[in-house]
Amino acid sequence: MTQGNSKSRLRLWLRLLKAQRQIESALRDKLRAEFDSTLPRFDVLAALDRAEDGLRMSELSAVLKVSNGNVTGIVERLVSDQQVERVPVKGDRRAMRVKLTDKGKEKFQMMAHAHEKWVSGLLETFSPDEAEALCLTFETLNKTLDKKVMT
Repeated sequence: MTQGNSKSRLRLWLRLLKAQRQIESALRDKLRAEFDSTLPRFDVLAALDRAEDGLRMSELSAVLKVSNGNVTGIVERLVSDQQVERVPVKGDRRAMRVKLTDKGKEKFQMMAHAHEKWVSGLLETFSPDEAEALCLTFETLNKTLDKKVMT
């Protein structure tokens, strides 16, 4: 690998990181201002929205790629806000699944709709075709990185 290739890939990484941070910061601010919520709470609700039967805490942590400790506090607040509930797992008295309540589903749908509009607005520089092409590029990158991380 030549010095130029290495430098250009480093610049790419730094630009990706800067864009990710700017987008994430904007989303955090908007979630706080419009829904009195946080990005981690949104992420938990999104994961539970995709899992109709709910998830065990360990599954939720794995999906979000964070520790059980990080998820526990968020889930506790969502339970107290009646947006999620704990449901016993059949055949395992100690295990619980966490799932969205009707209130949580409704709140998440409003947040998800707003989130989609915000992201679309932040990335409006790209045409739909350009966005699709970038999605394919990053899908390839993610598959490559998954293989490299696993080895």
